[in-house]
Amino acid sequence: HRNIAHFRAGLPAAIAGRGWTLLPSLTAVQALVIGSNDDALQAMAMLAEAGLWVPAIRPPTVPEGTARLRIALSAAHTSEDIDTLLRALGDAAGRR
Repeated sequence: HRNIAHFRAGLPAAIAGRGWTLLPSLTAVQALVIGSNDDALQAMAMLAEAGLWVPAIRPPTVPEGTARLRIALSAAHTSEDIDTLLRALGDAAGRR
């Protein structure tokens, strides 16, 4: 729960003004709606370059125009891991 709270508290500043939306969830799986398939795939690729595995989920699994990143947190992640993820998401959001 600590990692979920850390992630959810830090994400708004990391992606401010980018039009990405974090869906409500109190679980370890966090869905970050990016929008287009291309943008979600680009964000996934940028995160992979940073050494992070965050898959893009696209139609037909989700409705058209709501492609998203599926972020899975665990108790094994450290605070530093969450900070690395937040920085990488900020970088990906800034490059689109």
